[in-house]
Amino acid sequence: MMMKSVNNFPVKIWSSILCVLLLFSCSDFLEEDPENQVSTGNYYITEQDALAAVNSIYANLGSYDASRGNTAGIYHSTFWITQGLASDEMDNNQLGTPQYDQLATFTHNAENAALQEIWQVHYKTIYLANVAIDRIPAIDMNETLKTRFINEAKFLRGLLYFNLVRMFGDIPLVITEEAPLNPEAAPADEVYAQIIRDLTDAEALPPDGEIQEGRATQGAARALLAKVYLRTGEYQLASEKALNVINSGLYGLWDRFKDAFRIENRGGREAVFSVGFGDAGGAISFWEVGQFNVRLLPAALSAEVDGISNTQGWQIANEAMYNTFATSDERREDTFMTSFTASDNATVNLDHVYIDKYWDMEADPTAGGSFNDFPVIRYADVVLTYAEAQARLGNFDVANDYLNDVRQRANLGEAEADNIDGFIDLLVEERGKEFVGEGQRWFDLTRLGRLRQRVEAVKGIPVGEQYNLFPIPQRERLVNPNLPQNPGF
Repeated sequence: MMMKSVNNFPVKIWSSILCVLLLFSCSDFLEEDPENQVSTGNYYITEQDALAAVNSIYANLGSYDASRGNTAGIYHSTFWITQGLASDEMDNNQLGTPQYDQLATFTHNAENAALQEIWQVHYKTIYLANVAIDRIPAIDMNETLKTRFINEAKFLRGLLYFNLVRMFGDIPLVITEEAPLNPEAAPADEVYAQIIRDLTDAEALPPDGEIQEGRATQGAARALLAKVYLRTGEYQLASEKALNVINSGLYGLWDRFKDAFRIENRGGREAVFSVGFGDAGGAISFWEVGQFNVRLLPAALSAEVDGISNTQGWQIANEAMYNTFATSDERREDTFMTSFTASDNATVNLDHVYIDKYWDMEADPTAGGSFNDFPVIRYADVVLTYAEAQARLGNFDVANDYLNDVRQRANLGEAEADNIDGFIDLLVEERGKEFVGEGQRWFDLTRLGRLRQRVEAVKGIPVGEQYNLFPIPQRERLVNPNLPQNPGF
C-alpha cells in the first residue's frame, strides 16, 4: 500500500530543496544570514523549480537539521512532546532537559527552549510557503499544476499558523516573502481568518487517490477546516466540513485501533494527513528517522532484548492518566507498555508506564529507528470533530452515534449524553484515550476548557489561567520589540 508521506523524492529534487532551505537562517525570526544566501535570479523558472519549492515545505515538517544541532522538523519531536507534557498525558524522564521538566510541571516561562524552537521552525517553514505562494504564479507551466502547487503551499501555511495561533494567541501574520523587519502581532481573529482563506483555497486540491501519496488533499483541507471552525465556535461550518470528509467514502476506521499504526498501513484509510519519515531510499543526507520509538520506548528494551537499539524512554505516560483506561479498552493494551519479555524469556516489569503505540514489532524489530508516519489528522479525529460539532448544535443523538463509533472500535460500550456538559465530559475522556502521543492533548484541553481541571486531578499540581496560552519566546521579543507578551508571563 502506498503511503501518505512525502519521503521518496528524487535526488535531483532534494538538491533543489536544499538550495531553497539556504535562503534564510532559522536562528532568529526572519533574520537573514548573508553567508547562506544563494542567487535566485535563475530559480523559480521551471515546473521543476515549482515542485522543489513546495517539496521544501513538506521536507521541513519532519526533517532533522544536523548542521544546526536541533530537531528542526515541525513534527520531528519537540512540538508533539510539548502538547503531551503540558497536559495530563505525559511526564518527562529525560535528564538534562529543563525545558521539558518545566512544561510537564507547568513552571515554564518565556525563556523555555522548546517553545523557542517551535516558534522558530514554524516561521522558518511559513517563510518557505510564502516564497512558493509568491513566486510560483510567475512560472510558465501547466496552469492546473501551478494552481495545485500553490494550494498545497496554502494548506501547509494554514496548518502551521493553526498550530501557532492556538499556542500563542496574537502573533505576527506574515503572508508574503517580503515582510517587515519587526512585524507586529496580529489579533488571533485575523490569523484565523487567514487560515480559513488558505484552507478554503486548498479545498480545490485533488481528493485522496488522485494525487501523489503524502501530499495535501481536498480531504485534508476540509478536515483541517473542520478543526479550525470548531476552535472558532462556528459549529455548523465545522459540522459541514467534517461531514464532507465522512461522506467522501475515502476514509474509515481500521477494525482494530493498533492497525492505524502498523507500518504496512501507512497511508491507509485512517490517514487523512500524515508526516512521513525515512531516508528516501538513501537520497536524504540528513537524519530523517522518526523519534517516536526512541523517545517513548523504555531503555530497558535495548538492554534486555537482542536486536533492539536506541530506545531511550525520555517521555513517559502519566501513570494516573493510564489508570483511567478501563481494562476492557483495547487501546490500553495497544498504547502502553508496562512489562515485556526479555531475550532470556524473563519478564521485565517496568518502573514507569511507556507508550508503545507507534512500535510495529514485526515490521520494525530494531524499534529505535522508526520509519512510521506521524498522524497529523486521523479519520478518528474527523469523526470526533463531527460528533462535537453536532453536540454543540444540540443534536445529541447524532453526536452520541459518532462518539460511539470510536468507542466501539476500542471494545467499549455505548455512552450517551443529552446535554453539552455531559457530552464534553465524555469527549474529554475519549479524545484523551484515542490520541495519546499524537500532539493533540493540550489543544483539546484548552479548547474544551478543562486544562486546569484535568491537570490538577491527574498530576496534582496547580495550573494558573495563564497556561491556556504559551508565552511568546523572550528571545523573539528581544529581537522584535513589537511583540507583546501573554498575560501572566
